[in-house]
Amino acid sequence: MLSGQNVEKSKLKRLVFFILTAVLLPLNASTAKAEVVIKGAGASFPYPCYSLWTYKYYDVTRVKVLYQSIGSGAGITQIKARTVQFAGSDAPLHPEQLKEFNLVQFPMLVGGVVPIVNLKGVKPGDLRLTPEVLAAIFLKKVTRWNDQAIKMENPNLSLPDQEITVVHREDGSGTTFIFTNYLSKISPEWQQKVGNHKEVDWPTGIGGKQNEGVASKVMQIDGSIGYVEYAYAIQNLIPYALLRNHDGHYVQPNTDTFMAAADTADWQNAQGFYMILTNQPGKDTWPIVGATFILMQKSQENPEQARATLNFLDWAYQHGREIALKLHYVPLPKGVIRLIEDYWSKEIKTTGGERIW
Repeated sequence: MLSGQNVEKSKLKRLVFFILTAVLLPLNASTAKAEVVIKGAGASFPYPCYSLWTYKYYDVTRVKVLYQSIGSGAGITQIKARTVQFAGSDAPLHPEQLKEFNLVQFPMLVGGVVPIVNLKGVKPGDLRLTPEVLAAIFLKKVTRWNDQAIKMENPNLSLPDQEITVVHREDGSGTTFIFTNYLSKISPEWQQKVGNHKEVDWPTGIGGKQNEGVASKVMQIDGSIGYVEYAYAIQNLIPYALLRNHDGHYVQPNTDTFMAAADTADWQNAQGFYMILTNQPGKDTWPIVGATFILMQKSQENPEQARATLNFLDWAYQHGREIALKLHYVPLPKGVIRLIEDYWSKEIKTTGGERIW
């Protein structure tokens, strides 16, 4: 049985608890309500890097950035509908399209696309393909791995008498845009029959969703070939083929050969930062290189959320370089970042016309 003193102490404790609850609950509710969550969606090409950036950014700032890897086409659809704060696309929009949809566009990273293969006994970099043979495979003109055109470039490989299974993207894809842009440059037949788009009418093959889906199907299907952003090949330990580049040299895909292609970019004179980096000259360039872009609304209805988005992107530029390099992406030069952030200041505004950055 409690003494009178203990009863009073118990009552006092309950009173203090009640007061603290009454004060703190509204405060916590207000804090939760004020929390800014940044939503992005689009390209799977940069997803390995973006996912680590968002994880690290939350660790440092406690600001949530949610990025869905759903493909460039779907990302563009979502930014047009204002359902996300930013979209990722590896296929840059033309200045006329940016104006039509009231969007801004700027590069975030540079990376490479590689052909990946599933061939018994073939390790990364063992197989060599000329541009012409690569196009012929995807045009269904070269259909078996022991075709003479492949054997000529690979005299030391034991190539099987096996059908080639092509794996391609089935969704609207910036990676497809980069890949088909390259094929259109090196093959007039490809340009005429198929062309360069985020989605094309493939002459052959089976589809996979996002880079992850293509990588998964190539790993499952013996005798297959596909194309993915380089980080997916490395992360999944999938053998990649070497390509003969613009100047006739076989080079390894890596940050150095991607950077060699990116060094040709004149971002200062690129209207709306529109830039294509495939089949660039130079003995050390990887031939299938592309920038991946961010799209945002030019007129922002929620300035606080827009500013939070730009803060995240600025952090990624300034502090995400090491993560990008570890994942075999090429960070942008500091001079280009200054151009981009000046662009933010001039182009991204509130609905009332006030600067956000």
